[in-house]
Parts: sequence; C-alpha cells; structure tokens
Amino acid sequence: MNILSNLKPAKGSNKRVKRIARGEGSGHGGTATRGMNGQRSRAGAKYRAWFEGGQMPLQRRVPKRGFHSPFKVVFQVVNLNRLQKLFDDKKVEDGIINPVSLYKNGVIAKAVAPYKILGVGELKVKLNVEAHAFSASAKEKIESLGGTIKEIKA
Repeated sequence: MNILSNLKPAKGSNKRVKRIARGEGSGHGGTATRGMNGQRSRAGAKYRAWFEGGQMPLQRRVPKRGFHSPFKVVFQVVNLNRLQKLFDDKKVEDGIINPVSLYKNGVIAKAVAPYKILGVGELKVKLNVEAHAFSASAKEKIESLGGTIKEIKA
C-alpha cells in the first residue's frame, strides 16, 4: 500500500552530487575537473556569450549587404474600415479623428509616432481626420463624403 510515509524515489533516479575540489581522496581533486591548462582552468575565468576563442566572430565574418537609412520614417497604418468601426462603436467624438483619440482607443501603439491613413474598406460617415500621411484613395473617400483632412507635420 502506498502511503505518503512509505514513498521512496524510483530505483536509479537519485544520483549523488559530484563534489569537486574536495581533495585527492574524492577522485575530483587536483584540477577539480577543469582539465590541465587554458583560460577555463583559471579561477575567475569568464567568457562573454559571443566570444569565439579569438576566432573571427560570426558577426564580422558574414558579408554585409544593402543599405539601411537612419532617416527612414516607418508609419503606423490605419485603414478606413477601422475608422468606420470606431464611429459605429461611438468612440469618436464630434467626428474628429486625431492621434490622441486613436491612441486611447488602441488603434495605434504610440501617439507620438507618425501614422498613415490607408483607403482599405468603406467609409460611410463624414469625418475630420488628422494624420501624418494619407494614401490617395483615403483622401478621395474622406473628401467625397464631405469630411476634411489635415496633415500633421512631425
């Protein structure tokens, strides 16, 4: 009968801890399982995770390609169908869409980062939209309903 007081680990599942550097009689004295010479045998030896033993590091061996502009502007994207959904859910006050209202409703991740309105989806209401950029189709759809667009200069 298995009672808590009678439980024991399965045979062979428990191993003794290898106690190193506890004298020659332990079988792990002397070099304390570190081998003979070299950096790792010394006290306080550390390698950084990317260190390759003096070999030319991978990051320097791999050929570099292309060009990455430090001035590239990456826009957050907002589609017209998302603006329509905000209006339908009554989350838009007075038909005004601006960075603060979009950020508060979780449409964009950062209120200060630039965002662009794209013309994906249908828009059925008149909106006054402020954004850093607009696609041509988005401009056309917003203005055809009598809405206004205002480009924010970042």
